[in-house]
Amino acid sequence: MSLNEEERKTLVKLEIEKAKRTFEEIKVLQQAGFWSGAANRLYYAVFHAINALLIKDHHEVSTHNGSHAMFGLYYIKTGILSAEYGRLYNQLQTMREESDYNCVYEVEEEELLGRIEPARELIEEIEKLLNK
Repeated sequence: MSLNEEERKTLVKLEIEKAKRTFEEIKVLQQAGFWSGAANRLYYAVFHAINALLIKDHHEVSTHNGSHAMFGLYYIKTGILSAEYGRLYNQLQTMREESDYNCVYEVEEEELLGRIEPARELIEEIEKLLNK
C-alpha cells in the first residue's frame, strides 16, 4: 500500500485511536467476567498500536503474523522497545488465537489480569514513539 505522508499520518492517528478505544472495551468485559472477550480486545488494542507504529515507519504488513514479525525485527531486536514487550505480544496473540479458535479453551481471570497493565504501558510507549 503506497501512502502519501498525509494519508500515512491520518492512518496512524486512526490506528492509535482504535487501540485506545479497544483498550477501553476491556473494562466492560472484565466487569461482566468475559475473560476470553477481554483477552481478544487486549490483543487487538496492542495490535492496532503496533500497526500505527509500523505504518508511521513505512513498514508494510498485511497479516497478523507479518505485524508480529516486523514488530520483533524493527523494534524488539533493535532495542527500541524492551524484549518484555515482544514476549507480551507473543502471549497476547497466543491467548487470543486459543480463545477464538479452540472451543474448549477459556481465558482465566488470573491469566489476563497480569497482562493488562503491561499492555497499557506498551501502548503508551508506542504513543511516545509516534510523537517523535
